[in-house]
Amino acid sequence: MKVIVLGGGLMGTAAAFFLAKRGLRPTLIERNRVGTGATVASFGNIRRTGRYLPQLPLAHRARALWGEAERLLGRDVEFRATGHIRLIFDEGSLADMRAFAEAARPWGLDLDELAPNEIHARFPGLGPGAIAASFSPEDGSGNPRLIAPAFAAAARALGAEIVEEAGAAQIERTGSGFRVVTAGGAYEADIVLNAAGAWGRQIAAQFGEPVPLESRGPQMGVTEPLPHRVLPVVGVWSRDPAWGGYLRQVERGNIVFGGAAVRTEVALDPGHAKADPARLPGQIRALARLLPALADVAVIRTWSGCEGYVEDDLPIMGASATTPGLFHAFGFCGHGFQLGPGVGDAMAELIATGGCATPLEDFRIDRFASAA
Repeated sequence: MKVIVLGGGLMGTAAAFFLAKRGLRPTLIERNRVGTGATVASFGNIRRTGRYLPQLPLAHRARALWGEAERLLGRDVEFRATGHIRLIFDEGSLADMRAFAEAARPWGLDLDELAPNEIHARFPGLGPGAIAASFSPEDGSGNPRLIAPAFAAAARALGAEIVEEAGAAQIERTGSGFRVVTAGGAYEADIVLNAAGAWGRQIAAQFGEPVPLESRGPQMGVTEPLPHRVLPVVGVWSRDPAWGGYLRQVERGNIVFGGAAVRTEVALDPGHAKADPARLPGQIRALARLLPALADVAVIRTWSGCEGYVEDDLPIMGASATTPGLFHAFGFCGHGFQLGPGVGDAMAELIATGGCATPLEDFRIDRFASAA
């Protein structure tokens, strides 16, 4: 069975790899270069804390695959299970964390609650004003610049065809399947998987499946190297998005950061937002509450990208409700990096077998039509 995967980000490349592992013949078509869309704009966070609870089975599936990534792909994608800490600075946020922790436990996620003395003993320099924190020891981070190319290369080694710089693709329904026409040629297949990120809405609309999705760009940055060593990924529990920053320190010492800034709208052509320098001081103020050492360092680069945000902040995953043979996996709302390997594996299972061991019902594309 031939499958065309539209989109060469983490979701699409992972799907191509797992489809090829299942013996199918995928052709991945990417409008630019593999991994240059939402994936490369990602922070690299591999966290399960704070997720929509019915999304946790998919997150657990993905976390297990992150742990196997180097063996599966034959290269280091810099997955590090350093833990994920979220600092808390007020009683309301502490109540939110405790409520989530209690609700998440039956879903298989156990969070440790840390008191101030434990935070300072285990992670010196973090959150001196924090009244508590949650800690997920098995989570961590990966390198967004490495993971999609690694999945693409491993998929190619299993027989997948990887087509880059294809430009905008035209999709046609044929009697037996689909025909996808690109600037470099035409491709036919029995199945199409729409993993086109923010562009996925346009593809779904062609088949009568409108999705309330907006394209937005995050504001990311990286500092000069710091000698201070921050091991876990650091975030915050806060009801105020202006304080919602996050950071991690890479092995070279640089601090990668994001959040605490409004995401900008992005036009899909050319499909890349620009970071706004005027928002950087506010970001640094929020991040310095998590790591005071950031107040006196130089930011050496900022960037943005293009992510798809669905109205209800949940992704689109599963079979088309209108077109046999069409499947969707897009709109991960800035929360998809951790999920990526699990999404690829789950979609490959669904396409190959007609079913999926991981529940995907909450992510079906027709949920908006049924609510109308």
